[in-house]
This record gives sequence, structure tokens and C-alpha cells, in this order.
Amino acid sequence: MADTETLMPYDEALERFEPVLGLETHVELGTASKMFCGCPTEFGAPPNTQVCPVCLALPGSLPVANADAIESTIRIGLALNCSIAEWCRFARKNYFYPDMPKNYQISQYDEPLCTDGYLDVVVDGKTVRIEIERVHLEEDTGKSTHVGGATGRIHGADYSIVDYNRAGIPLVEIVTKPIAGTDRLAPEVARAYVTELRELMRALGVSDVRMEEGSLRCDVNVSLMPRGASEWGTRTETKNVNSLRSVERAVRGEIERQAAILADGGRIVQETRHFHEDTGRTTSGRSKEEAQDYRYFPEPDLLPIAPDREWVASLKAALPELPSVRRSRLQADWGVSDLDMESMHNADAIDLVEATVAAGAPAADARKWWMGELARRANEAGKPLAELPITPAEVARVTELVASGALNDKLARQVLEGVLAGEGSPDDVVAKRGLQVVNDEGELLAIIDKVLAENADAADKVRSGKVAAAGALVGGVMKASRGKADAARARELILEKLGVS
Repeated sequence: MADTETLMPYDEALERFEPVLGLETHVELGTASKMFCGCPTEFGAPPNTQVCPVCLALPGSLPVANADAIESTIRIGLALNCSIAEWCRFARKNYFYPDMPKNYQISQYDEPLCTDGYLDVVVDGKTVRIEIERVHLEEDTGKSTHVGGATGRIHGADYSIVDYNRAGIPLVEIVTKPIAGTDRLAPEVARAYVTELRELMRALGVSDVRMEEGSLRCDVNVSLMPRGASEWGTRTETKNVNSLRSVERAVRGEIERQAAILADGGRIVQETRHFHEDTGRTTSGRSKEEAQDYRYFPEPDLLPIAPDREWVASLKAALPELPSVRRSRLQADWGVSDLDMESMHNADAIDLVEATVAAGAPAADARKWWMGELARRANEAGKPLAELPITPAEVARVTELVASGALNDKLARQVLEGVLAGEGSPDDVVAKRGLQVVNDEGELLAIIDKVLAENADAADKVRSGKVAAAGALVGGVMKASRGKADAARARELILEKLGVS
């Protein structure tokens, strides 16, 4: 049997095996209070300061369901094309974890609030429909921190501490049906789905979906079956993957790992696994080979939920423009290709481009700078575009300066560099660095005379009809002016001086 750390090259793995995915996404709702009590939900408060007898499960305390959380869950289900239950109820999911004060979790079991929906995503120019099995509402757990040891996990730690601030925050779980037929695009499909889901939550205004803070987390299920087989393989579940890039890497890594095991005659163990950001690999968590009996039973302290049909219809009618509809509208408004729109979407640049257009920039110019120079600098810094220290209004001002002739593209890049470096607004950077285009024709003619004198051979070639040689002279003018000259005007003046029309 192959070592669990052995990987098969991705292309080879996909020649021999077909992947099947399943994605379980947890979304912390942005309600003011917790799911079953009035404790606040702000992120980053000192440990164990946002707790009360209800979320600590002290004797005699009783839960009361958060109406805003129920409404948000229904709105999520409607946006995902789900059927909304006419009657459902909460259940107790019994298990022991130190970060669950009750030793059970109030969740939903066989009667979820939303069922049988779908979400379409576009990958490599193809629309892939991801079917949704269920959307249900539950409470989040607390947070355990394992101190000591090398891995930050419980094994090898000296001791553990628990913060119950997060325990009881409303948590929506969105579970897909098995996703087959994605073939080599499986990692990209997984990432595209979580990306689209995140944008949908933002559009609905139900969560800040900050993966780095844990308000959006994804469990990634992967199994492989030999090409031509009809029975799906054994799946693994990589828990709590907390970035879009990591979702893609977790799928790819599990395909490569499982393929190596299967090709060597081994078998896949049904288990949870942990994803490691530094290596892109997963390691074993706990076995799920035996069915676990959580001893679900109806929550006796909470009334069933029976959403009024007229109320559900009014929620559906009031849904905002959904991300896919918005992208189609913006694509038509901006006149860009499917490929360009997909590139902006993948770079998380659509909001930035739209805001830049709203600030007065032409759509083509806004897209050019965000997807060109600024995307390059974001990649170099290893951060998302939205985290660059520049605003859409500042980018729009740069495009305005270029359009007016005050800057050319080369100088505009220097202006962007200055803004990113904290040197002030675009106008401040232009003034401090002296970056205005040379508009004074007398100054420009003086530079041209100097360049012609220094490049007599090239000038003679132009005079003899070899106009292409003017390129070298224009380049000399740009160098002498430190990129500040108007290249097109410089060429016109050079040809005039050399008697070429």
C-alpha cells in the first residue's frame, strides 16, 4: 500500500480515476444576537465575555429562537432555488465536545428548513449546476485553542483552553448533493461554487462571510472511482477549509493522494482530515468508518417553525439582484466578453471595477488598470485586489488624468505606485514626483533637437524614406524626457522636422 503522503501527478490521477465531490458550507449569520439567547455576536471580543446562562447551558435556562436568523435562512434558501418547509422543527444532536457547553447542539435533522435547490457556476466557459440537498439552521460551537506542541492540534499539546463567545451564534449549513462529472475541473468547480456562495451571502446581506475569521467555512468531501466504474468510491471529509484557494488545493491534493493509494492496491479510509496551508496536503483526523449515532430527537424546549406562505412569498419578491444576474447586466453594460467577465470574477475585481466606473472612469479603463497593473502588484504582494491601499475613486482619477493628456500610461503606473506606497492622492503623487506629461511644445522641440543631433544616422534613414527608423528617435525622446513626453506628438514633430509627411 502506498504511503499516505505519496501523491500521484494530477493528470495521471485523472486519466485513471473520476472524482466525485460533496461540499458542506457553514455560514455564520450576521445577526446582532445569538441563535437562542440575547448575547452579542461581535468578532474579537475578549474570551468568554459574550456568554450567559442560556449559551453556557446552566440549569433552568431556556432557549428562544432568533427570528432574524430564521428569516435569513429562508432568504438563503430562496436565493438557492430551494423549497421552503411548511413545517419543521429543531432537534438535539447529542455528542460530547468541550466547545459545546450543553453536550448537545441544537440543529435540524430530518426536517430542514430548505431543501432541493441549486446554484449555477461558470468554470472554463461552461455552466455547471450544483444541486443543493438541504439548507438548515443550527448554533455554532465555541473555539478550542491547544497550547504547546508543534502542530496547534490537541495531540501533543500541553493543555487546551476554550472560548465560548462563538458558542450559540446562528450557523447555516448548506449541503450539496454529490457532484459528479466535473472531471479535471473538479478543484476549479469547488472553488467557483464557494466563491459564488460567498457572493450570494454578501448580496443578501446575511453574513460578512470572512473566511479568515471563520464566518464562512467549508468541509470538502472527495472520493474517486476508476474510469468506467459505476459505484462511487469511499469519501474523505477535509474539515473547516477557510480560504477559496485552499478549497481548490484541498480537492486537488485529495485526488492526488487517494489516486496514489488506490493505484497501489490500497483502500481509502472514511475519515475526517485536516488541511495544512503551508504544504497544501491533508492529514488524518478521526475515523468515520462506523456510523455515528448522534441520538437526534426533537428539541423539547422550542416550538416548531411553520413559515407563513404569504410571508415566504414576500421574502422572495424582495430578494436583491443576485450575483449571476448582476454579472450579466454589467457584462452587457461594459461590453466585455465572457472570458473577460470570468477573469474579473475569478480575480474578485467586479465590485472594484463597478465602483471605479461609478466614480467616473470608462469601463474599459477601469478594467484595464484593475486587471493589469494593480492585479500584478496584488500578486506580488500576495494579497487580494481589495486589500491594496488604493480606492476606486483614486483609480478613476488616474484614468481621468490619462484621458486629459496630463499623464501617459507609463507615468500613470508611477502614480499608482506612489498611491500604493502611501504618498497621497494621485494629484499629490503627480506634484511630488513631477510626473506631468511634457505639454510645452517648445520644451518638447528642444528635446527632439538634442535627440536628432545625437542620432544622426537614424535621422538620415528617416529622411531617406525609412519611416520605421523614427521609432528609435521617439524612444530617445521618451528616455530624455524620463517618460514624460507625449509619444504620438513627439513622432509627429520628428517627422515634420525631417521633412517626412
